[in-house]
Amino acid sequence: MNYWLFKTEPNTYSIDDLKNEPNKITHWDGIRNYAARNFLRDEVKKGDLVLIYHSVVKPPQLVGVAKVVKEAYPDHTAFDANSHYFDPKSKKDNPTWVMVDIEYVRHLDNPVTLDQIRNTPTLENMVLLKNSRLSIQPVTSTEWSIITEMAKD
Repeated sequence: MNYWLFKTEPNTYSIDDLKNEPNKITHWDGIRNYAARNFLRDEVKKGDLVLIYHSVVKPPQLVGVAKVVKEAYPDHTAFDANSHYFDPKSKKDNPTWVMVDIEYVRHLDNPVTLDQIRNTPTLENMVLLKNSRLSIQPVTSTEWSIITEMAKD
């Protein structure tokens, strides 16, 4: 099993929105960064666990856990001319963009803020601190353990 961090802007889609979905499942669409797409397409697998990170809030923070329930498949929003995520270069027979389905698992007992992560020496190599713009990023099993322990405090 792998661990991931998925970023979202809570005013667009929050951990509470995921919790309130029918069956607590949604598709994670709209990824338009090639590195993030490659993670989704090539490495994110069914059963992997995901930390949900609320960005563009004060303070930015990890707020919950989800599980991947369906591996990568074409992101239909790329083909919808009315979608904010429309990409006229993406073709149905050769899609550029993919999405996965995730299921709500739980809220963290206590959110873990970006500052807490920055101030934890054992997390200094987290992708979040090295490439904060990447919306899908790997988390090591050690980082996962540290963060889930921090959320209990």
